[in-house]
Amino acid sequence: MSLITVTRQPEGHPVSFAERVQRAIHLTEELNALRYADQGLIRAKWAELTGQVVDEKFHLIPPVYSDHGVNTVVGTNVFVNQGCRFNDIGGITIGDDVMIGPNVSLLASGHPLAPAERRTGLTSAPIHIGRGVWIGASALIMQGVTIGDDAVVAAGAVVTRDVPSRAVVGGVPAAIIKMLDE
Repeated sequence: MSLITVTRQPEGHPVSFAERVQRAIHLTEELNALRYADQGLIRAKWAELTGQVVDEKFHLIPPVYSDHGVNTVVGTNVFVNQGCRFNDIGGITIGDDVMIGPNVSLLASGHPLAPAERRTGLTSAPIHIGRGVWIGASALIMQGVTIGDDAVVAAGAVVTRDVPSRAVVGGVPAAIIKMLDE
């Protein structure tokens, strides 16, 4: 994990940390006001939030929350259920064919453990979610975690370590329950 200083800027111009957060909050408020049936508008607003083109198979059920947006990259044919949180200061990469259940939190940043540093800095590390991953309802994926292709994260799991491809993990902290057969 690293102490945060700078993140990628939207549209190539510098803005302050606070401005990036305010921008993300504003855009997610607009996205969350859209009707579920308006998937084209939802995709357009998500593309504006992230600065990334999204494919026609991207499907999101509002509400959704983000603290930056511009540090999130989403593959093709991704499904995001309602109530999800993308704290993407450290970066979030989501592979193709991923399904994200309701109320999932992807937390790529946090605060230092030392009491004197908690209010003065942030820690961050990227989250990488592989192809074909299924993340169950209310799971938390913490900063610095990589989830391998075709893995399953059980509902309510708190994932603090990397998950191998084709593993099923669950619990707090998440541990391997079993490996999927071919």
